[in-house]
Amino acid sequence: MKAALIRLIAIALAAAGAAAGCTSRTAGPEVVAYAALDREFSEPVFNEFKQETGITVLAKYDTESTKTVGLATAIMEEAARPRCDVFWNNEILNTLRLEKRGLLEPYESPADKDFPAMYRSPRATWHAFAARARVLIVNTEELKDEKLPNSVRDLADGHWKGRAGLAKPLFGTTATHAACLFAYWGADEARQFFREIKDNGVHIMAGNSHVARAVASGQLAFGLTDTDDAIAELDKAMPVAIIYPDQAEEQMGTLFIPNTVSIIKGCPHQVAARRLVDFVLDPSIEAQLAAGASAQIPLGSKAETQSRLKIPSGVRHMQVDFDAAADIWDAAAKFLSEEFTGGQFNSPHAAGASSG
Repeated sequence: MKAALIRLIAIALAAAGAAAGCTSRTAGPEVVAYAALDREFSEPVFNEFKQETGITVLAKYDTESTKTVGLATAIMEEAARPRCDVFWNNEILNTLRLEKRGLLEPYESPADKDFPAMYRSPRATWHAFAARARVLIVNTEELKDEKLPNSVRDLADGHWKGRAGLAKPLFGTTATHAACLFAYWGADEARQFFREIKDNGVHIMAGNSHVARAVASGQLAFGLTDTDDAIAELDKAMPVAIIYPDQAEEQMGTLFIPNTVSIIKGCPHQVAARRLVDFVLDPSIEAQLAAGASAQIPLGSKAETQSRLKIPSGVRHMQVDFDAAADIWDAAAKFLSEEFTGGQFNSPHAAGASSG
């Protein structure tokens, strides 16, 4: 009878661990991390952290179909009793949404000062690093006799009617980009731009990788995507080129969307969480991500390895008030859902779903 009871308890504990979505528990020190960056890139970092510190990272990875939105929603739902210690987001908008709900713990990491002010939280609640840029990918065979697009605004240019692509602007980095445009231009100008995109027959696709592949195959002349999706087509020797948009003096610059790392308020392993944040912000981690398949772009001043993208010198970053972008997102999402999905889009946490 006693043996049967012990087995039942063991089964219950195993089920609870599975429900938490993390790797199996260990007897030593540990920290729980929710990671939106693809497992193939974030897991090696966690393994290195364990080797260096002896602290095991119990990682929860979400599926490609939900990505950041699922992890951010889980953190919100667990707010009364947090399970997550560290949230590694592969963008910033949903990180700021968590901050505005009071769910992030301030921590002044000694590594934070090595990053530009735009990529540091003034409240020390999030830390940005290793970015992707929002770029134009062009088919060099289709456009060998044409002037190349050089601005995000070219999506609305009648010359390219029906020949350009964009991921649905309600999810992932495309949603973050949309929120930043609303904050940068103001709501009226941003609404007009997205109406013009729709009227210009821009192909709205499921994700950034779909845009990149459509351009690479010649289905589209150009599209707006992320650098990691664009370089994937370059790696396959497809006839494409990457253009960093809006680089003229009177233009706004290219948007760089960073990874962010944050500590969850009231988390159970705060000391270990701080050590993990410090580790992730180390220049060696940016160098590792820069050299990897996704070619992340280092933001820290001490990073010795540049992205294998071979970014042209002097590329201007779009100067963004990320707080303002997060504040305007709900109103922007309502407009965009009405324009692009007939008003069927109603998730309050949608900015991080698939397409990033």
